[in-house]
Amino acid sequence: MLDLSWMAWTVPTAIFFVVIALLLITFTILQIKYPTIERVGILGIPTTRGDRLFISLLGSAFINLAWLAIAGPPLWGGLAVALVYAAIVFWLV
Repeated sequence: MLDLSWMAWTVPTAIFFVVIALLLITFTILQIKYPTIERVGILGIPTTRGDRLFISLLGSAFINLAWLAIAGPPLWGGLAVALVYAAIVFWLV
């Protein structure tokens, strides 16, 4: 049996991984049904839907880490900023 007692599996951790899995499944289905057309946005590089998802997830991680370092817990404010950032990435990048 695999021992995972070293990791703190909490409800927020489970929700996080479920949301990431659902995002990947959704974007896979979208790619199959509606293939992505690369577009050049504010960054000046051609990006696909998956590229923009990766950029938004990576940026959101840094936003939440910065929020934790500056303001401390809880991370609701960091989540709000990350959601706005993700919306901007998908519309402008």
